[in-house]
Parts: sequence; C-alpha cells; structure tokens
Amino acid sequence: MKKWTTRGLIFSALFAAVMIALSYLKISLPFSTVPITMQTLAVMLAGSILGARYGSLSVLIVIGLTAAGFRAMGGSGGLSVLTGPTAGYIFSWPFVAYLIGFFAQRFKHNKYTFAKLLMVNILFGVLLVYPGGVWWLAHSLDMNSLAKALTAGMWPFIPGDLLKAVLCSAVVTAVWKVYPIERILNSDAGGWAEGDKSTVSR
Repeated sequence: MKKWTTRGLIFSALFAAVMIALSYLKISLPFSTVPITMQTLAVMLAGSILGARYGSLSVLIVIGLTAAGFRAMGGSGGLSVLTGPTAGYIFSWPFVAYLIGFFAQRFKHNKYTFAKLLMVNILFGVLLVYPGGVWWLAHSLDMNSLAKALTAGMWPFIPGDLLKAVLCSAVVTAVWKVYPIERILNSDAGGWAEGDKSTVSR
C-alpha cells in the first residue's frame, strides 16, 4: 500500500485553495445557468502537477468544504450548490483530476511532454466533464431538448476549455523541468515513467 505523504497532502490543500480562488473568476451567460469559470483549469493543473491521488484529493477538499457550507464555489456554498444545475460538472472533477494524474505521473519527460499532456487534458479535462454535466443540467431544469441542453451546457464552453487545456499543458511542461511530479509523489524512480513508487511517508 502506497502511503500518503505530508508533502502531497500540503500540496493538495494548496491546490484546493487555488481552486477556490479561481472559482471567483467567472462570467455569467445570459442564456445559461452555467457560468464560465477558471475552476476547470485548476482541476487540470491539480491532476497534472499532483498526480492521481493528490490531484483528486484537492478537488474533494473543495467539494467537502462546499458541502459543509463554506463559500468555496465562487462565493457559494452548501448542499444546494452540490445538488443544483451545475452539480454534474462538479462531481466529474475528482474523476477528471484522478485520470489526468494517473497518466501524467506515468509520462516520460521528453520533447513530446506538452503534446501528451494536452491530449490527456483535452480527453479528460474537457470531454469527460460534459456528459454528466449536461445530463444533470437538463434533468435539474427539466429541459426536454438535447439541443437546448447542449447550447446551455456545452457548446459555448468548448473553446475556453480547449484554451485552458493548452495553458495547463504549457504551465505543467515548464513546472516539471524544475519540480518533477516525483518530488510530490516521493517516488524513488529516477526516470519519468515509473509513477508513484513511494513506500515511506515523510
């Protein structure tokens, strides 16, 4: 059983704070209850930089704080946020961070790092979010038209989410050059393909 590390837990808490801060950067759309926010960028960064376990933990911390009533989602909190129209997106984020991290911590660091990170962030950080998010949005607002649900919950957000994936991949590629993911995972591996081999907590 791989142990949790103090360093990883601290970084999880820090990224949870980053996600809360970025949640305040939002743009409301007149035709949708779903705002454009920077939270999805924080989710991508968490998975890419912290790896699967710590990346998903950082998102779960934010969800837990929101459930406890803290204003951790763009100034809003409470169970009403987690059962409202955007709940489908929110509950996809721990899985997004985990899957991005799962692959990121297994990548070899080479000239294709940016391309590999971009592929993973688009696949999981963009595309994986929409099925559950759009379905719950349509369900909670009693939308009887798929076209209407897609207009309110997906089409306007794709360009911005793709830009976030590009930005995340560029930032993480630069970060890994000075602070590789193994330092957070406490991996004993010298390369980039081994992932989290830590067995000692410190």
